Amino acid sequence: MTGKWFSKFSSYLSTMTGRPLTFVVAAILVLLWAVTGPVFHYSDTWQLVINTSTTIVTFLMVFLIQNTQNRDTAAMQIKLDELIRAIEGAHNALLDLEELEEKDLSRFRKHYERLAEEARTALRAGGNDTDSPFVESREREG
Repeated sequence: MTGKWFSKFSSYLSTMTGRPLTFVVAAILVLLWAVTGPVFHYSDTWQLVINTSTTIVTFLMVFLIQNTQNRDTAAMQIKLDELIRAIEGAHNALLDLEELEEKDLSRFRKHYERLAEEARTALRAGGNDTDSPFVESREREG
């Protein structure tokens, strides 16, 4: 129950804090604080107000942003897993890669780096690569 409430709350709050109006309100608050400097004789308390406020907001926003980013990343990984699963000929071993140990990820990465280098070499030799349509247009421009 608490997790669901926090997820909804953090999604709503991250949406609201990302709006232009929220930025304008924050900028106005900073300007108001700056304008009140002479009134409070630029005292330590006057400075403490902005320092404490921004520190608290920053501290809380770190957790809010991290929660939102974790949810977005998890959703994207599930979507990518579904695409891999649904495409005939795709390697199902690539499903759920984010859960592998670094050495296993490195092994996969080296394999795909090797494939990419082979494809680039073939392109330079005049071959075709159906996954890179922009290469042909670059050759015409050059």
